[in-house]
Amino acid sequence: MNAVSAAETSVLSDPQRNAAREPHIVVEDLTMAYGDFVIQHDLNFTMNKATSLSLWAAAAAAKSTLLRHLVGLQAPARGRVLFSGESLWEAEPERRDAILRKTGVTYQAGGLWSSMTLAENVALPLEQYTDLKPAEIADLVSLNLALVGLAGFEDYFPSEVSGGMQKRAGLARAMALSPEVLLFDEPSADLDPISS
Repeated sequence: MNAVSAAETSVLSDPQRNAAREPHIVVEDLTMAYGDFVIQHDLNFTMNKATSLSLWAAAAAAKSTLLRHLVGLQAPARGRVLFSGESLWEAEPERRDAILRKTGVTYQAGGLWSSMTLAENVALPLEQYTDLKPAEIADLVSLNLALVGLAGFEDYFPSEVSGGMQKRAGLARAMALSPEVLLFDEPSADLDPISS
């Protein structure tokens, strides 16, 4: 990978590992560009199910740009991004949305809506994409906030909590729909060493 190094780690036992050999995300010959200015070219990697993949690179090496291509925010100049064998960018818009609904993402700065409480931010995807009742949504919101150490902060606005807490609330929202894939942009930024 040009200017980017990757490390893949399995999180499964041996029997589970054999069942998880199927690629989940495949990036084929990806060229990322802004107009005529090419950022990265000929990028190839495969991420199997039940594994983690870390990309390490210097600042301005296009890690966030790659994330934008993986979450449907920026189309490739060339190449393909496949989720479970389906091409994200060749799919019809409705199908692309369905593929991406199985993906949770956190951004460098948390990406929270400033006019909504932490609970409202986490509830948003549940309200938009499920038929759950309000009480069920509230339970899932409380669970996800508790999982990231924010129990009791449901009614706080992003401006009322630290940058690290905003980042963790963004993670709670990314996990709300129990996605198959979690993508992180600088996941340890603004976090204390223990939270990192």
